[in-house]
Amino acid sequence: MAAPADKHIGDLNGKWVMVCSPLQYQNPRYRPEAHTSQNKAQSDSVDPALQLQSVGWMTRKIIGLATLTLHVKQFVAPPSPPADPANPPVTHIEIEQTGTGGMKGTTEKRCLDYTFRDHSDWIFGHVKGQSRFIKTEEIDDEFLKKGWLEGEEEAKGPNGETHIISHVESYDNGWTATQIWGFKNINGERKYVRNVVVKKGAERVEIQLVYDYLGSD
Repeated sequence: MAAPADKHIGDLNGKWVMVCSPLQYQNPRYRPEAHTSQNKAQSDSVDPALQLQSVGWMTRKIIGLATLTLHVKQFVAPPSPPADPANPPVTHIEIEQTGTGGMKGTTEKRCLDYTFRDHSDWIFGHVKGQSRFIKTEEIDDEFLKKGWLEGEEEAKGPNGETHIISHVESYDNGWTATQIWGFKNINGERKYVRNVVVKKGAERVEIQLVYDYLGSD
């Protein structure tokens, strides 16, 4: 379903399901009638990005065929290490990602003070990442900044920001991934969207990920 007006970058709490990629329609177990909120391939295939990130073929296939759900918890608390916990409180976003078809889940913990923090999981390996709220005029990549809903109703960051930026660098495989989060009009409905750019050397992949809102956890 479309994102309600009270869901914005200042409050992403709840459950969000990725609107299916074209790969899901190749899954013989995929039943569109069981996923009425996902009856159009609004998200781009993640496979080219995962391939650039050195994710193996079998893992890419599992991810491509899975229905991915994000369980999001957003709150304000003291910053996490390596920042000094005595510093002023900041926004945290913790995401439990689950997948159908036996896909193992992942956990993401973001502290929005733009400090690099290490992270490791079974998909991407050892990485470091940083996140913060950001205004559209601060985004210098044309793909990352295009297509967004703007305006006062979207400016719900602590200083009137309309987006969140997440930047990740791989220790092991030489890639970077930059995401801008926000909201777009997708086929007449307001949806939570991530514009993503993955780079490795001279190679670059651009994808758009679209999420339906499933309600509170």
